[in-house]
Amino acid sequence: MQNYGRCLAKMALYFKCCPTTLPDAQINEYLLLLRDTQNPSYSYFKHTVYGLRLAFRLIGREDKAIRLPSIQRIKSLPTVLSRREVKQLIATPKWKKHRILLALIYSAGLRISEASRLEQRDIDLDRMTIHIRQSKYKKDRYVPLSGYMKKGLQDYYQQSCPIKYVFNGKATGSPLSVRAIQYIFRETLRKSGIQKKANVHTLRHSYATHLLEESVDILTLRDLLGHQDIQTTLDYLHVAQFERSKAHSPLDTLYSWQDV
Repeated sequence: MQNYGRCLAKMALYFKCCPTTLPDAQINEYLLLLRDTQNPSYSYFKHTVYGLRLAFRLIGREDKAIRLPSIQRIKSLPTVLSRREVKQLIATPKWKKHRILLALIYSAGLRISEASRLEQRDIDLDRMTIHIRQSKYKKDRYVPLSGYMKKGLQDYYQQSCPIKYVFNGKATGSPLSVRAIQYIFRETLRKSGIQKKANVHTLRHSYATHLLEESVDILTLRDLLGHQDIQTTLDYLHVAQFERSKAHSPLDTLYSWQDV
């Protein structure tokens, strides 16, 4: 709602009047101006159009709201780190806590919010599983715990003695914030020498892509990532690199040569 308000306020300053009093031609002119000269992000366009829709709805002008264009996200393929780059990134931080944090996010395909609020009770070192609770879409899921991560976590627990959460913030017993994780990643990426434009979510993209390349099937990957829509998972097929199969006739595999 705040974003809607900011976008409408900027529009009001441009026209020096309330946006809901503008005729269609001027609204379209403004949207075209944004597109052609301001180069706005997808989010800014969305907030402007949907803010206008809400404003017209509040004053009982549903007819105006319906005519406003829907904004479709321009889909681009995710950035993916190579296996060498992931190893390089994880090895870069000076502090063990930061190395374990980045390794865990990659090893389990965690969203940044999931890494932030992950509790020690959620990691079962005996059953080798990680329980991700009430994440996006309010769903729980289990993902495998890497053997390397088990050893790394045991060493980290012994050295750092975190309370409740796997990664504590500044206040005792509080989780490491999303903003802090973003900062750790940015600084690590800068020091690593990796030139790709990446963020914390790039580790999740890399996890998914590497598993596909290692022949994990798409339905299993969907469950591991906690996707609600299989189409979201299918996007990784466009970035995963597979060896091409040699073309052949299925008749050749239908029978063994002994049957002929």
